[in-house]
Amino acid sequence: MPRIKVADREIALPRSRAARMTLGWGLILLGFLGFLPILGFWMVPAGAAVLSVDMPVMRRLRRRTELWTARRLAAWRADRSGTPPDPIDGRRPE
Repeated sequence: MPRIKVADREIALPRSRAARMTLGWGLILLGFLGFLPILGFWMVPAGAAVLSVDMPVMRRLRRRTELWTARRLAAWRADRSGTPPDPIDGRRPE
């Protein structure tokens, strides 16, 4: 059974590829109506995560976003720790 992992939780997805595609695109389309009371903009990345199970393009985009977020978080934590960046490449020692 396909699953996606969000933070520390795993969410089960439908077994049918057609159902996953419909769910993913539905979440994205309804997410664009996030200004309405019940719907929310959170639905767009949720739909992209569901589509990443079946679509290589979305899977690459999700992975790049995960890596970018992890790097930004690590840089933010390093900024808070007070370690100075390397003057040559701007990276902080780990």
